Amino acid sequence: MNKQTLRTRTRAERDRFVATDPAPIIPQDAFLQRLRPGIVVASYRPVGSEADPVLFDATVLAAGAELALPHVTSREGRIRFLAWHPDHGLAKGPFGLHQPHADSAVVTPDIILTPLVAFDLSCNRLGQGAGHYDRAFADFPDAWRLGIAWSVQQVEKLPVDPWDVPLHGIATERGVVRR
Repeated sequence: MNKQTLRTRTRAERDRFVATDPAPIIPQDAFLQRLRPGIVVASYRPVGSEADPVLFDATVLAAGAELALPHVTSREGRIRFLAWHPDHGLAKGPFGLHQPHADSAVVTPDIILTPLVAFDLSCNRLGQGAGHYDRAFADFPDAWRLGIAWSVQQVEKLPVDPWDVPLHGIATERGVVRR
């Protein structure tokens, strides 16, 4: 199955699943053990039925770590991760994104929480198709990459291109999948 067909099918499944009011995705030890004051965790604000990392964000702040959110200006551009706190407002960005204001401080993430459309047990991820996160993973190769997703987004095997970067793990409402 090609990537676009998988995106369409998995988004529909995700939409149906979210309508059932699923259990929240709870941060697990694989994430919690990496938190400490001063590290930067890049999170995101969900769009549509994407899994919400809100419990991860609260855990980051409670640990004294810093939060950042992606800032995108175009389909071809690179993600900049900008410092953010829940007390700060967000600006409307392209693609329905809510992101920090453009003048927020640019930071280097130690952990990147990643939205996705689909994933497999090898921790390959299928994103929206613009390549923003694959470029960010190349820009920040030392960052630990954790996908946040619903279990219904798991597929048997994803088609993988040379530029696709696997995640280190995926957190779902059923637990963590690790590479």
